[in-house]
Amino acid sequence: MPTPVQIVSNPARGIALKLMSVLLFTLMSACIKAAREYAPPGQAVFFRSFFAIPPIILYALWLGRFAEVFRVNDAFAHVNRGLVGMAAMACGFTALGLLPLPETIAINYAAPLLATGLAALMLGEQVRAYRWTAVGVGLAGVMVMLWPRLTVLASGDVSDSEALGAWVALLGAVFVALATVHIRRLTQTETTLSIVFWFSVSCTVGSLFTIPFGWATLDAWTATLLVAAGLLGGVAQIMMTEGYRNADASTLAPFEYSSMLYGLILGFVLFAEVPGAQVLAGASIVIGAGLYIIRRERQLAIDRSRAKRAGSMPSAQ
Repeated sequence: MPTPVQIVSNPARGIALKLMSVLLFTLMSACIKAAREYAPPGQAVFFRSFFAIPPIILYALWLGRFAEVFRVNDAFAHVNRGLVGMAAMACGFTALGLLPLPETIAINYAAPLLATGLAALMLGEQVRAYRWTAVGVGLAGVMVMLWPRLTVLASGDVSDSEALGAWVALLGAVFVALATVHIRRLTQTETTLSIVFWFSVSCTVGSLFTIPFGWATLDAWTATLLVAAGLLGGVAQIMMTEGYRNADASTLAPFEYSSMLYGLILGFVLFAEVPGAQVLAGASIVIGAGLYIIRRERQLAIDRSRAKRAGSMPSAQ
């Protein structure tokens, strides 16, 4: 039996790893966006998934927990998570080819808000007035961002491809939220290494079914971008995992929103993209609502801990 991995409380290290993982995920998105002109979404999903596997294997070997990678207790749950996650990835990659990078990132912030509601509906988690209000406010922020592209009153300078990109990005956020619920279920029976490994494998295999719809013959530069996207995604997953070994999820969650800053910088430098005031305003509302939910979750966890010691449990709000 391998030696258990020691959990070290080092919040500063955890935050640094979280920030680095978010940066790498954003760089991954930039690589996909640059390659999307020449590679269809299904092909991009293949490269992103297949080339994420080697870093995961190396990480498991480094931890001395290689056997955990292949251990499966609920194969059906892994398949469900893989299908939903692959759909989320395909939608996200499609949107990256149609919308500016910062805007795609901002719309994806709807995912944790939607996950809160889905967890209540699908997992029976208690969500009451405070968090429902925050979810509603956050979704209103999403509509602020989307309204110019989703309404028939949109100005003539909004193209059909941009409108499609907005819809697809929002659909991708729904699939990400569903994937979050599936992951919560998986963590009850499966190890983290098993979850991330079989997700990459399932997306790799699933993406092969898109070959009949037309994969492109890639030049060296496009292939390099897609391979880099896979490696960046795999390494980012490792850094994120290491971050959560060093600090609580509630401590690290707010730093997920650093992706907006990274997206703004990379979008401007690499693609000459400057988001409009409405996108920034909507993103600010969504981020504010998300931070409130994170703060509320943390406070409820503290209250539950105190109540447990006192012999009673408070209700979630």
